Amino acid sequence: MPDLSKFAPTGGAWKKYAGNPVFGNKELGTCFDLIVLPGGNCGYRYKMYFSWRPKKSLAIAFSNDGIDWTEPTIIFEPKLDTGWEDDINRCAVVEKDGIAHLWYTGQAHGNSWIGYATSIIGPNGELNFTRHSDEPVLVPEQPWENMSVMNPWVLWDEEKQLFKMWYSAGETYEPNVICFATSSDGIDWRKHRANPIFVCEALNEYEQNRIGGCQVLPYKDGYLMFYIGYEDIHTARICGAWSPDGLTRWKRFESNPLVSPEEGKWDSNACYKPSVVYEEDNDRWLLWYNGRRGGEEYIGLVIHDGENLGI
Repeated sequence: MPDLSKFAPTGGAWKKYAGNPVFGNKELGTCFDLIVLPGGNCGYRYKMYFSWRPKKSLAIAFSNDGIDWTEPTIIFEPKLDTGWEDDINRCAVVEKDGIAHLWYTGQAHGNSWIGYATSIIGPNGELNFTRHSDEPVLVPEQPWENMSVMNPWVLWDEEKQLFKMWYSAGETYEPNVICFATSSDGIDWRKHRANPIFVCEALNEYEQNRIGGCQVLPYKDGYLMFYIGYEDIHTARICGAWSPDGLTRWKRFESNPLVSPEEGKWDSNACYKPSVVYEEDNDRWLLWYNGRRGGEEYIGLVIHDGENLGI
């Protein structure tokens, strides 16, 4: 068993919310791999897209403070006759020009692929997603992609008129590396010639085994990446890095790992999949993640007061 005392529960002035977890319970079952976006016209400050394991589907919930969330609603379900999406999970969403663009992970037969769907955003934030097709838009092809591409994170680059995707690849149970691709339409993707663009650093015990599940944000003339570092396949922590171009010269935070499991707590085995928002009005960062203890997996919150992350 890993020695959890080697790392503090948080690093770099991040603090776990005392009332964690903020979402999920035994009735809902495992809620994981979330992304939090501005609420837009839904009437709430935040909306959270997340993977709902018992339903094998994607769901959404809403909140004004990031702590108290509405009851979840399923927004996207598996389509079993495609042959590659018995389970639906691990999504990315870009809301642009009144359209919600959804990239999702489909899983079947021990493999993972990435599909694409869109929805008009209704006047009150309503969504009704339609698949682009019954085929995935991104598939594992390269040796480092092994049997799975998953965990997409997508940004729209207005200047270049491109969708940019950072995605995890490798094994299905937990991916191994992070790769990059671009697309003008969200459907036809061009994988970066230098993939993978981010791999584990074996000298760092907290990520010596593998990495995965990232979020990337424009920040200080470059890009912030929050990602999962795996000490071993069962023990995960949340880490950070910065790059001038989002592809190369990644500099890891000196305060890594940022969020670690705590012995005897709800997240005592692993801390997975960060989703991070900076609240300018409150001058603080909010970081949500899914924590695991045994077979239970729920969503918690970590807070960093002040905009300066010390990088």
